[in-house]
Amino acid sequence: MRILLIHQYFLEEDDAGGSRFNEMARQWAEKGHQITVLAGTMHANKSEKRDEYKGKFYVRKKQGNVIVWRCHVSESYNSSFFGRLWGYFSFVFSSIFVGLFKAGNGYDVILVTSPPLFVGITAYILSFLKGKPFVFEIRDLWPESAIDTGVITNGFIIKLSYWFEGFIYKKAKLINVLTPAFRKALIEKKAVPKEKLIFIPNAADFSLSDSILASFDSISFRIEQGINDKFVITYVGAHGVANHLIQILDTAELLVDTNVLFQLIGDGMQRSELIEDAKRRNLKNVRFLDPVPKKEVFKYIIASNMGTSVLKRVDTFKTVYSNKTFDYMACKKPILLLIDGVSRELVEAAECGIFAEPECPEDIASKIRLYLENPDLLSIQGENGYNYAKKYFDRGFLAKKYIQYLMNVPS
Repeated sequence: MRILLIHQYFLEEDDAGGSRFNEMARQWAEKGHQITVLAGTMHANKSEKRDEYKGKFYVRKKQGNVIVWRCHVSESYNSSFFGRLWGYFSFVFSSIFVGLFKAGNGYDVILVTSPPLFVGITAYILSFLKGKPFVFEIRDLWPESAIDTGVITNGFIIKLSYWFEGFIYKKAKLINVLTPAFRKALIEKKAVPKEKLIFIPNAADFSLSDSILASFDSISFRIEQGINDKFVITYVGAHGVANHLIQILDTAELLVDTNVLFQLIGDGMQRSELIEDAKRRNLKNVRFLDPVPKKEVFKYIIASNMGTSVLKRVDTFKTVYSNKTFDYMACKKPILLLIDGVSRELVEAAECGIFAEPECPEDIASKIRLYLENPDLLSIQGENGYNYAKKYFDRGFLAKKYIQYLMNVPS
C-alpha cells in the first residue's frame, strides 16, 4: 500500500519527542508498504532550525525505508502566538507545494495527524486535487486545548478554527481518535457519525524498551549520573504552557527534607523561565536535562524510581492519554499522574501508579511520601503497568490494526 503521511512534527532519526508515527511508519515500511511523509523543518519544542534546512523551502531525506520531505516552517514558530500561527501556515503552504509537485503521485490514501489543526488544509487540497481519500487523526482536541490554556483568545480565530474543524471532519473519510473521551466528544458535541470513527490510541514501544531492559546496567548509570542516592522522579516531554511544570517546582520546595530528585528532560517555550525560577528558589532537588533521542530517554526512565505525566488543570486535558505514560509503563516504572480524566482511569485500571491533584503541590508531595514510606509499591506497580500495556497498548499490534483500516478506507 502507498501512504502519504502529513505530520508536521515527524521526528528526525536523532530527535527527542513523541515518536508515535516514526515507529508506525517504520513498521509499515518493513512490511512492504510505501510510506512518504510531509514533515516540518522545525521541532515542536525548539526555536532554532537545523543548519541543513536554513534558506531551503524543502529537503528530501530518507529515514530507513521511509521517504521524508522536510517542508519549510518559519523560524518564528516558538517566538510568540502569532509566530506560531505563521509557523503553522508556512508549513501548510510549503507542504501543499511539495505534495503537488515534488512528492510524486500514485498514493492509495492520505493520512494526516493533528494538531496543528491546519494540516487539514494540506490534506484536503491534496485529496481533492489527487482524487484520493484522506484519514484525519486527532491527537488532541483542538481548538479546545488552545482555548483552555489561553493560547488562543481572539474571537475571530476561535470561530474560524471551529468552522474549519467541522469542515475537515465532514470531508475526512475516517477519523482516528486516540482516546475514548475524544470519541465521545466528537459524537455528542460535534455531531460526527460514529461509523466514521476508529480508535488507534497511543501505545508503548516494547521493541525498544525490552531490548534496553535486557542489557542496561541502571545502577552504573545512576552512579555515573550522580543520582545513586536519590529517589528520582523523571518527567519527559515539552516544557510549555500546557504542561504547567511550575507545579513540579512548587512540589520540590515541599520535599527539600527528602532525597527526592525531580529530573525534567525536554525543551519548550517555558524552559528558560523554569530554570531561572529553580535557581531563584535554590532548588537543588530539580535537575534540567536537554532533550535526548528516544533510546537514551528510555535509559533515564529505567534508571529512575518513577515517571510523572503532567498537564495544566483544564477540562480539555481530561480527555487525553499522555504519550509518556506509555513509555513509563513499557519501562516498568510506576507513574505519578498529574492529569485527571481518562489518563487517571487508565493508570487506576492498570494499578500502575497514583493520581495526585494537578496544581496542588501539597497533595503531590503527600503522594510521593507514600512511596518513600512504601518502596515495595515501586516494583509491583511497575510490573502491573508493563503487563497492562503489553496486553492492550502494544504498538506493534496497533500498527497492524491501523494499516487494516487504511487498506479499507471508503473511496
